Amino acid sequence: MGILNVTPDSFSDGGRFGKVEDAVREGMAMVAAGADWVDIGGESTRPGAAPVSAEEEIARVLPVVSALAKEGIAVSVDTQKATVARATLDAGARMINDVSAMRDPAMLATVREFGVEIVLMHMHGTPSTMQQAPQYVDVTSEVRDYLVDRAKFAEASGIHREKIWIDPGIGFGKTVQHNLQLIRETDQLVATGYPVLVGASRKAFIGKLTDDASVDDRLEGTLAVHLEAVRKGAQMIRVHDVLAHRRALALFEALQ
Repeated sequence: MGILNVTPDSFSDGGRFGKVEDAVREGMAMVAAGADWVDIGGESTRPGAAPVSAEEEIARVLPVVSALAKEGIAVSVDTQKATVARATLDAGARMINDVSAMRDPAMLATVREFGVEIVLMHMHGTPSTMQQAPQYVDVTSEVRDYLVDRAKFAEASGIHREKIWIDPGIGFGKTVQHNLQLIRETDQLVATGYPVLVGASRKAFIGKLTDDASVDDRLEGTLAVHLEAVRKGAQMIRVHDVLAHRRALALFEALQ
């Protein structure tokens, strides 16, 4: 899954794809490099990020979703808002990637109506508060139990099980050690039977473990983390650097 943020303030690529034509070109390039999905986001969820209105989010993402969907590209939309989900699903999106695991009461009905795939992610608090001293007794079991509870709720409400993905939310209200434990124990999430998506691309904990590497200098660390998650059973990884991951995965799969 390639990450395509059309925001001015995302932690890594904020401001790079503010023009529709630039964003569409980047999405096409991701597919050419080997992405199965392009995940488009119009609201930053970096630590401390302020929310934007649904109208602003729709204005940012809708032209890009529409253009890529018309090219037959499998588009996912990274949003917490049901109104944004509905507008983008109408435009051809095929998946909703919800970092709040459907806290918006209308999200479930929207996803069910369109019959699309949904990613349920674990987040401690909100983007503006999530990194304020997050604490867990056992992060993996707590994240797993929360995600299973949300997934079962979605199933009971009419969303087909095969449409539901779970995501541990690396970096979303977790310390360095919490993130490392979740990656090491990805297999415990896989054991739930739901397909697992992991997104650790360029995140701060990688920089802290690699000589305080800047956001644009975390590729090697990202590859190491994602390959371990895949080794433990993750079925999808969400990345900025599609080609590098495709090449690394080709070697990984050959070694298996």
